[in-house]
Amino acid sequence: QVQLVESGGGSVQAGDSLRLSCAASERTFRTYAMGWFRQAPGKEREFVAVISRSDGTIYYTDSVKGRFTISRDSAKDTVYLQMNSLKTDDTGVYYCVADRFVSKVRGAYGYWGQGTQVTVSS
Repeated sequence: QVQLVESGGGSVQAGDSLRLSCAASERTFRTYAMGWFRQAPGKEREFVAVISRSDGTIYYTDSVKGRFTISRDSAKDTVYLQMNSLKTDDTGVYYCVADRFVSKVRGAYGYWGQGTQVTVSS
């Protein structure tokens, strides 16, 4: 069974940083590409970033390029999302995702975490 457990959300001021973590089982971590989606109040859930399981392929949505960094730590079976220079538009629930292939499409991911809230105030 695939389990994804997010942590690291919180309430910060614009310009601050946060690091989200997503812990997975060893099998999940070694088998799947992993990424992040987010959902702001009243908006559709949207792609944020994804990292492949082995070849280092990484994609970001345009609005976070240069500010967010996704990485994976194989020793801890954990994926991170380092978020710098946060903006109020980054507010939302952030979901960790996993599946076999790298994709920016929500429907491509069969496994989702419960989500962690990120609130950025001005």
